[in-house]
Amino acid sequence: MNQPTPISKPTHSLFTAEVEGFDSLAELALDLRWSWNHATDEVWRQLDSALWELTQNPWVVLQTVSKDKLQRVLADPAFRKNIDDLLQTKRQAAEAPAWFQQNHPQPPLKCVAYFSMEYMLSEALPIYSGGLGNVAGDQLKAASDLGVPVVGVGLLYQRGYFRQVIDKDGAQQALYPYNDPGQLPITPLRQPNGEWLRLEIALPGYSVWLRAWLAQVGRVKLYLLDSNDAANFPVHRGITSELYGGGPELRLKQELLLGIGGWRLLAALGIQPDVCHLNEGHAAFAVLERARNFMGENAQPFEVALAATRAGNVFTTHTAVAAGFDRYTPALMEQYLGHYATEKLGISLQDLLALGRQNPNDASESFNMAYLAIHGSGSVNGVSRLHGKVSRHLFEPLFPNWPAE
Repeated sequence: MNQPTPISKPTHSLFTAEVEGFDSLAELALDLRWSWNHATDEVWRQLDSALWELTQNPWVVLQTVSKDKLQRVLADPAFRKNIDDLLQTKRQAAEAPAWFQQNHPQPPLKCVAYFSMEYMLSEALPIYSGGLGNVAGDQLKAASDLGVPVVGVGLLYQRGYFRQVIDKDGAQQALYPYNDPGQLPITPLRQPNGEWLRLEIALPGYSVWLRAWLAQVGRVKLYLLDSNDAANFPVHRGITSELYGGGPELRLKQELLLGIGGWRLLAALGIQPDVCHLNEGHAAFAVLERARNFMGENAQPFEVALAATRAGNVFTTHTAVAAGFDRYTPALMEQYLGHYATEKLGISLQDLLALGRQNPNDASESFNMAYLAIHGSGSVNGVSRLHGKVSRHLFEPLFPNWPAE
């Protein structure tokens, strides 16, 4: 993958950092393999059983436990041997040939980039709401176990999806607890020289700085971007505040950060995916940025770049009703992508809007993210056989000369 090894040094208190053996515990706690492999559960239970039962978050337990308690348990030869054995098992599992390596020793497929608005890996990393995140999280876990060369790309939300509470009158209240990055099982993604990897994304009239984070999911790396950077104006720091929160403009900005920012993050890491998997249409702007990269590398116009990269893009749709697709007005698209279309892609705004429309010549038709994903992908998946049938009906107007079958 031609990927420079990022430094992901965990942050912890000065007290626990001095304890011999802490780094081994940190390595176990920061690998989300524990979310589906429960070999380490007893370790966290021994450190703080009450907190473990409440949070199921090893990193919180490790951040909270006292220096005295750590020294005491690590002084126990049996406990220390257990840690060493668990660590050795984890490293061997990460390095040993898995199903993919055994069955495809010299694969043409080197890397799949999996883009998703949400991932459900564990309650300890609350950046999901439901089924879409469930599928994404399970596919990363399966890729890890099978050894499939996948990297995930997503957003790190400061508050994520709301928590439902029913008040004394029986009414629903929506609460947004803050996700403290220091207590999430993630680490800042750093350059080899130790500098935090940050990206600058140009939006109309201003730039947004994005911080990059790493969540280790067994063999798989999940890269997360967030806009809560000190260099941003307060309003822009909140772009990645809520999952599916706010109105169309905020959603559009989030999807620009995911698709365009996500592809630029991979480029900054030296990762060149063979396949780009769009888990729902939220990430479809990655299609445009991938084509833009191809244009720069091969001195080709956008139309050629899109045709050349389309075969390597895969779109999985989850929506069962047409009203569920993200749509944006032409005016909003012009505001946020007009300059990108003309200056970066070398096409007119109307040519860009046509990629997200059923009727390219209808100037009043909104821009549909699912249509962009379809026009920019070599293949489209449903999530079940029945959903495939429903989706063929939904997208049939895009292919008027083809039978539904």
